[in-house]
Amino acid sequence: MADVLPLVEARLRSALGEPDARAGVTFLGTDRIEVLRFHAAGRSAEEGDVVRYATLGMSAQPMADPTAMLADPVRGPRAELVLSVRAGLADTGKVLRPLAVLAASPQVEGVIVAPGAALDVGEPLWPGAPFSSVLVAEPGGLVADLELAAPLDPVRFLPLLPMTPNEAAWKRVHGGPALQERWLTHGTDLRDPARRSVPLE
Repeated sequence: MADVLPLVEARLRSALGEPDARAGVTFLGTDRIEVLRFHAAGRSAEEGDVVRYATLGMSAQPMADPTAMLADPVRGPRAELVLSVRAGLADTGKVLRPLAVLAASPQVEGVIVAPGAALDVGEPLWPGAPFSSVLVAEPGGLVADLELAAPLDPVRFLPLLPMTPNEAAWKRVHGGPALQERWLTHGTDLRDPARRSVPLE
């Protein structure tokens, strides 16, 4: 079976431009996960520059149903993770390892990462970050799905939306769509690395 990662990296480059940094992390018993950093200039002073971090390696294997007796080495959902934050407002470069941890979770914990899921790294995403968890959003907006030769499933590029602890707790009760509706109603800047929790009353 052809290696999908060169195709995945090519799709990331075509959508986000050339990466200006990359780092690799290997966890015991897992394949290497790389995190690529892309810098996008804002179209206006108000918009500001945006830094995007994308994983590379999570899609090398399909995610397996944790209840299945035997993992299918070919079929199953494939994904990479994409996080977008405003540049220059926080030390977000330290998010590389937490992102790699999340990208390795299907291999390590046998979970399927899909839109609507909440992922928690148990520590701030970067030094001083008010977030330790993320909401997995719907793919397709920033980086289009990468179709692979049959019978492989396409690779989906899943945006990650940082959640404060209060937002994560509220999401567990009310669901991801309700939290996203709150963000939208209040005009929350989800790329602000220092934002406060959205009003939840």
